[in-house]
Amino acid sequence: MSPPPAEVPPGLARYAALDQRLLAAVRPIRILPTVAWPASLEDRMIGDYAAGRLALPQVRYGPPDLSAARAELVAIEREAGHEDPLGDYLCRTAESWRIAAEMLEAAGTAGVTAPSIVLYGHPGDLIPGSSKSNLDAARYFVDLADELGADLLADEVAGTIAAEQLRGELAQTLDGFFGAGVIAVEVDPELTAKAAAGATRIRLRGGTTFTDYDRHQLLAHEAYVHSLTALNGRAQPLLASLARTSPRVTATQEGLAVFAELMSGAIDISRLKRISLRILAIDMALRGADFVEVYRFFLERGQSVADSFHSAQRVFRGVPPTGGAVFAKDNVYLSGLLAVHTFFRWALKQRRMDLLRHLFAGKLALHDVVALEPHFTSGAIVAPRWLPPWMQHVHGLAGKLAFSLFVNRIHMGRVQAEELSLGL
Repeated sequence: MSPPPAEVPPGLARYAALDQRLLAAVRPIRILPTVAWPASLEDRMIGDYAAGRLALPQVRYGPPDLSAARAELVAIEREAGHEDPLGDYLCRTAESWRIAAEMLEAAGTAGVTAPSIVLYGHPGDLIPGSSKSNLDAARYFVDLADELGADLLADEVAGTIAAEQLRGELAQTLDGFFGAGVIAVEVDPELTAKAAAGATRIRLRGGTTFTDYDRHQLLAHEAYVHSLTALNGRAQPLLASLARTSPRVTATQEGLAVFAELMSGAIDISRLKRISLRILAIDMALRGADFVEVYRFFLERGQSVADSFHSAQRVFRGVPPTGGAVFAKDNVYLSGLLAVHTFFRWALKQRRMDLLRHLFAGKLALHDVVALEPHFTSGAIVAPRWLPPWMQHVHGLAGKLAFSLFVNRIHMGRVQAEELSLGL
């Protein structure tokens, strides 16, 4: 198990107290449960859609009253101030939770759209360091996957793993990495997602089967990023909130998790296509496409009826299914991946591998890793106890990043096949 948290450094106790107030204030703010659809509705509608009966879903939401939470978050923002990086961290985090509260209070209306875009980004946002947008990147990966599709079929794993068998395999691996019993692996027949991870528990959906690729992805994405950063965050002596994913760190957390898949070889072009299609679907819905049109978009691109329904559902969680409104969270997977990849390359160029290690000290945004550096140096924020396997081999990571830094200087538009063949 993790060691007990150290003492809060003298002079910083007020930030620790504000952080505790922050955690108490955000307890009733439950983003995904508030916008989730009833499982019974999903099952019935998937059956209807499979039979060709396409109708707009009728979903009722229960918007919570979060006025007390919002008032307390405003007070925390005011009291934290921006004089110290810790205060700035608390202000930014409290603000993001306040925006999330406003979003949830609008559940069932188009009023969810604007705050969700503030929190999770817009398909048209530019990629850091580029003139291309998230939407441009999404189109690129979808087109590339379509071009390679016929060649990818042979790479698919034919065998399947039952949930109970996978539970045992994951438990054994995680016990060996984190220690016996630190992270429990459970099979949950009521889980709607295929898998879900917390600090001390990973759940697998019962009654389904998994591929060997799924196993590698669950380890890289869920266990060695989401669970790992939560455990490291729990060990922080000053900022207990680093164990919890605030809305403002969602893009970094999900981007880091997908980046981990990339670094550990647990991602393929089909996965990139799936997360890219979601961005195209968000853009469609923002431009007026309704639920049925978005469903057909996924279906026409090779997804099954159930997967197409669930993919469309992700876009319309918490908003009317009639078009023009979205829940923008799925924007973060690709945009976060691109931002994290750029950050890793930048840190390598600056010879700052320490910043990359600090990224795993808790649920941090990329901004936090740089801004909070003085408190990492002082020890007020402690270095991570655990790092993913691929981060423990610094020379291998540096080799991959150094290679990508150099080859990015090669302009593919200037490359001719004849030159390549003559050069060998």
